[in-house]
Amino acid sequence: MTAWSDHLAALIGNTPLLELKRFGGRQTSPCRILAKIEYLNPAGSIKDRTAWGIIRAAEAEGHLRPGQTLVDLTSGNTGIGLAALAAARGYRAKFYLRASTSPEKIALIHQYGARTILIDDAEFLQPGAVDLIIDRVQQENPDALYTNQRSNPANPRIHFETTGPEIWRDTAGAVDILVSAVGTGGTVSGTGRYLKAQKPGLKVVVVEPAAGSVPTPDHPDVDTVEGVHKVTEVEAQHLPGNYDSGVVDAVIACETAQARLTARALARDEGLTAGPSSGAVLFAAAQLAARPENAGRTIVAIIADSGERYLSQPGVEGDRTPQPDPAPGLQRRSGAWSSPAVRTGPKPTYHGPLG
Repeated sequence: MTAWSDHLAALIGNTPLLELKRFGGRQTSPCRILAKIEYLNPAGSIKDRTAWGIIRAAEAEGHLRPGQTLVDLTSGNTGIGLAALAAARGYRAKFYLRASTSPEKIALIHQYGARTILIDDAEFLQPGAVDLIIDRVQQENPDALYTNQRSNPANPRIHFETTGPEIWRDTAGAVDILVSAVGTGGTVSGTGRYLKAQKPGLKVVVVEPAAGSVPTPDHPDVDTVEGVHKVTEVEAQHLPGNYDSGVVDAVIACETAQARLTARALARDEGLTAGPSSGAVLFAAAQLAARPENAGRTIVAIIADSGERYLSQPGVEGDRTPQPDPAPGLQRRSGAWSSPAVRTGPKPTYHGPLG
């Protein structure tokens, strides 16, 4: 029996859970927070799962031919995962992204040999913008496979088959609350469905941008977090097809500054560098852990990607200024888990998330 893998996709999944003890030491409730560290997937984010789910299904259904091009609209991580797997499996790739996408993400996509088309952020503030841009993507690439990450059922399916079962297995069923951001909705919908099927009382919580972190026509240049999209006060037709609101029990709002501060606290307290979307997720997890009714419960927070993909963004590079606590509250719970890493104003105008 060999101890190596024979294809890149075999390395996807089985990411570890880490109990946050120093970060959790700021809390006032005896509630355990476990971080699922998805940036340990081979191309560096939870979207590797999505990319593999989509490509696997397309190959099985005969929709992909050797050398064909994959195209989609992405905020970066799905594009990176698809580009990596495309390179490994003999396909080409081309992605459309917001102009404000972090330079690190764009560089990674290019590193895998894929092409990028950048779209001015202002275009996304127009009514029906995402649908119009998707139409453009398909019209400009008639011979390519549009991977349709926002509505492709292979996206939540891969999380139902892998992410959810891993969390259930590695917590021995002790998970009580799942916290996630919403990009395409695949992660929270697929993972949440699986966990709720095992434990009907489990709660699923998503984090969304607070009002001050949502671009509007009057304020298009507000600082936003890639991969954290609004799901309340949004018309159903503007939500991703893969987002299952019936799985979600609560929504917590987070400003961009709070997300960045929390991600920085994670790096300085736990030695984990996570992206700002994960900072938002941990901000929400800290709010939940501070509630008396959650004493003794176990929260699993999805750490979608690494902070290395955002080092050029505001408030990150070169900052040595002491910062206030991003999420005051929680005191660390005594007692053991397993090992440190268990590896087995006015309403804003908003026209839907990118993905």
